[in-house]
Amino acid sequence: MPTIPCFLATLLLGVSLPATAVADARPADHVVLISIDGLRPEFYLDPRWPAPMLRQLMARGAHAEGVQGVFPTVTYPSHTTIVTGVRPDRHGIHYNSPFEPGGQTGRWYWEETLIRVPTLWDLAREAGLETAGLGWPVTVGAPIDRNVPEVWSLDRDSEPLAATRAVDTPADLLEEIEREATGRLHGRNFTIDHLTRDDRVGAAAAYLLETYRPNLLLVHLIGTDHFQHEDGRESPRVELSVAAADRAVAQIHEAAERAGILERTAFVVTGDHGHIDLHTRLAPNVWLAEAGLMEPAADRGRLRATFHTTGAAAFLHLADPDDHAAVAKVQEILAGLPRGIRKLFRVLDREALAEVGAAPEAALALALEPGVHVTSSATGPAVREADGATHGYLPHHEQMLTGLVASGSGLRPGAAAAKLHLEDIAPLVARLLGLEMTDVDGVAPLGFLLESEP
Repeated sequence: MPTIPCFLATLLLGVSLPATAVADARPADHVVLISIDGLRPEFYLDPRWPAPMLRQLMARGAHAEGVQGVFPTVTYPSHTTIVTGVRPDRHGIHYNSPFEPGGQTGRWYWEETLIRVPTLWDLAREAGLETAGLGWPVTVGAPIDRNVPEVWSLDRDSEPLAATRAVDTPADLLEEIEREATGRLHGRNFTIDHLTRDDRVGAAAAYLLETYRPNLLLVHLIGTDHFQHEDGRESPRVELSVAAADRAVAQIHEAAERAGILERTAFVVTGDHGHIDLHTRLAPNVWLAEAGLMEPAADRGRLRATFHTTGAAAFLHLADPDDHAAVAKVQEILAGLPRGIRKLFRVLDREALAEVGAAPEAALALALEPGVHVTSSATGPAVREADGATHGYLPHHEQMLTGLVASGSGLRPGAAAAKLHLEDIAPLVARLLGLEMTDVDGVAPLGFLLESEP
């Protein structure tokens, strides 16, 4: 009886084959998955931006003119979608920070155990592949062989990297990286306020790739996001941050060459969201406090309903999930606002939130219009001025699109796509490593691959 190809077995027989079933047909021995936080497609499509490495990778491989993200278009839900292929309502990382009814402590979704579905590193581990991570969100405690996760202390007086040093894998990996690659990292040379951070992340990732040659390396670069928040979409510092991210990619690429693995390595460079310049900031909790649905206190006081905010989106959480009267009151408040203020946002009910795959525990959400930001503050004016840029908007807005450049082993030179989705990246990486992802929301762009079958 002839052998049924893996993908046909899954399609025709309805079975999910283990990752090892396709490991003998691996298009690449190594995949470097790099996220440039706040990556906009024009950074590699428009030559006025200082990104020669990205443009070289694009010229040698495949690229997308845009990648549509998930809602909210913020870092942690997006990065979890990148490595799982599913939307936030399924993977469980709904915001950057979890909603805390007694008041926000400053915690983010740091721990990998909060992810509810399989990840790329889970599949790689099952197939006996080596993995490494550097600054990737939601990886504290992840089963990644060598991992320096993104985490920070809530104590502002602590040493900036103390929280990271406490959870790196194996213990003292960060100390090894400092000794062999970056020099001592501290609050002056490893802060989001300076471009040196991405330079050192590039050096650290290059060291991990050259020294340990993992099959999957995940790297998170954050400078481009930070300086767009600070300055807006266009500024000299944003240009420099793009150059710094590009240098980091070049360092990692050169490390693959030094290690003698370049010909069998695929580079997948993507992002999580774009940015939109701001003119207005909205504080919807002011209206809820005035209506007695919460108190303007750090612990929210006598709470019935409050908006949990993230970027340009606000999600209504209830003290009692069955308090339908509170939801009706909020809807009444929103409907009664002056027309000019109502034009600043869209109200998404539960059906609309399910449609975009967001926040199953929220009663409703506000999706801000481009140029409008949201704050959790419950005091002061509800409508305020704003500057800089942000994200978190519904992902269909053009300026919210992020990008994708994929080049190297197993990838087709000259391939291009007008638009992909963030959910498509994990299936693409899995195919490159000879792994199979099932029950995901995305699909690998087969035209990017030299071989369309595993």
